[in-house]
Amino acid sequence: MVVLLDGAHLTCEQVDRAAHGSGVALGSTARARAAWRTAALLEGPVYGRTTGVGANKDVETEAAGLDLLRSHAGGAGPRIEEFRARATLVVRLNQLLAGGSGVDPALLPVLAAAVNRGLTPPIRTYGAIGTGDLTALATTALCLVGELAWRPPSRSAQTEGTQTGPPAGTRADEPVPRFALAAGDALPFISSGAATLADAALACHRLEVLLSAATAVAARSFLAVEASLEPLSPVVQRGPEQTSVAAELRDLVGATSPRRVQDPYGYRAFPQVHGAALDALHHAERTVAEEMNAAPENPLIADGRAWHNGNFHSARVALALDALRAALVQTATVSAARLATLNDPAHTGLLPFLAERPGGSGVMILEYVAHSALAELRHLAAPVTLGGAVLSLGTEDHASFTPQAARSALAAVEPLEIVLACELVASVRTLRLRGIPCDLPLDPALDDRPLDADLDVARGLLPGLAVR
Repeated sequence: MVVLLDGAHLTCEQVDRAAHGSGVALGSTARARAAWRTAALLEGPVYGRTTGVGANKDVETEAAGLDLLRSHAGGAGPRIEEFRARATLVVRLNQLLAGGSGVDPALLPVLAAAVNRGLTPPIRTYGAIGTGDLTALATTALCLVGELAWRPPSRSAQTEGTQTGPPAGTRADEPVPRFALAAGDALPFISSGAATLADAALACHRLEVLLSAATAVAARSFLAVEASLEPLSPVVQRGPEQTSVAAELRDLVGATSPRRVQDPYGYRAFPQVHGAALDALHHAERTVAEEMNAAPENPLIADGRAWHNGNFHSARVALALDALRAALVQTATVSAARLATLNDPAHTGLLPFLAERPGGSGVMILEYVAHSALAELRHLAAPVTLGGAVLSLGTEDHASFTPQAARSALAAVEPLEIVLACELVASVRTLRLRGIPCDLPLDPALDDRPLDADLDVARGLLPGLAVR
């Protein structure tokens, strides 16, 4: 389904969908057009239009135009993946539709055409610190004016689920999207954290799927060890997320005959831990969505004038993502704790490590794999907001490092997925050994063998568990 961009309603899920080839359509350009008309009438010093940028803010000059774009397109490191670059275009396009930049609205359909053709700018990984993705968007601008080549969709995109050809309604032989940015539009176009917000949106959507799946995985472990449902009772819940988690888990587990008065924290405190993670996720999603549907421009063109401001600064997004990544560690930790109980005869009544025979290794290695991934999650959870930087001759004396927070959130998807997959493989084996029905298509063989294929299958099952 094509994503309609209107500058007001873009969601994290829609960014993910458009990044993987759904295509986009433009809503009303009225607000962008109004800001453009206002910008054409401005008089007096306007940052980036009649002055230099950064420490050159007080130097009057004609708008630098191409020189500004060329000088700011100097990122470093590997090129980001195509779906991330495409998401960047989608977010910036939506921000421009929100109005406030003063950029020529004739640019908007050209940028949309690039998205719909599957074309992406060659954005490098390093270059932003949370005060605007200048290198990423300057690189994009040079593609628009024809100084850099757009990257066509690659064969590898097909394995990522990305559409590799033009969507319906476009032709492969259409001209390459080009737009001659006016000199005064150079700074307004790049004054945005669109690449950072794109990463954050992609991360939030993927993590929402995994955190939903985590409840379904935990339900199988509850059944496997006959954990008590007393901690899930409505009477003991506090707060909407905790209450929702407990209710969903009760529905998934059904009735059990608990073996113990109290189970370990991985079971007993699941609503508290996982509810807190969902609370952090939903706060991050709301924060990212608000930023994607706002005009982060400096200066902001509104109410007949240019307003110089700091709305490009993304401290609130960085703080939300720092909290989210810390919460993921908590959810992964209780998953690893449940995995330990599944290996323990005291909780399952089966052989250690769910082995086929005494002395067999069974799924012993899963704990090592899970804790390897958990260690990576802890590393990724290091807060970026404790950092700082003073740049441009002291003019820019604070940084949020939100790009690093967003990249780490996106990178956290894989290790969290692996931890949950380890628990799922063990819980399904436990259920089968105890004669409890389980319809998941995991290999039923119990002999000692490599489990990497089992983990791959389990990882692929997680999105379906989230939907169910």
